[in-house]
Amino acid sequence: MDTTRYASFIGRLLIGLPFAMSGFGKLAAYGATTAYIASAGLPVPPLSYAIAVLVELGGGLLLIAGYQTRAVALALAVFSVAAAISFHNNFADQNQMIHFLKNVMMAGGLLQIVAFGAGALSLDARFLHNSGGVAGVAHAR
Repeated sequence: MDTTRYASFIGRLLIGLPFAMSGFGKLAAYGATTAYIASAGLPVPPLSYAIAVLVELGGGLLLIAGYQTRAVALALAVFSVAAAISFHNNFADQNQMIHFLKNVMMAGGLLQIVAFGAGALSLDARFLHNSGGVAGVAHAR
């Protein structure tokens, strides 16, 4: 049995699910989220809110599904680093340092997905397989 076939899917699930859950949470807390964004000094909090929901919810679900995985993983990696720098930059606070490092670690895992692709159990692999290209399936992995 090829366990790596399942490992890439489980990895995408474990990284994508927290993003999707965070995006869903933001949908239920518009006021609190935009106030938090404003307190961090980011411009146009409503626009930042919309971008965060789109990236977290949409990106998380697309990552889990394995669709356009490399591009989605890159967007989530950039978002993770930007969030770390914008919201978790008080290194005197150990909790903020932990959140900063968590975001950096997630960006590292996402860059692994950028480098190696979605794996066999993904929409990317399915679409490449249906297009008839064996080389395409190798590219999705």
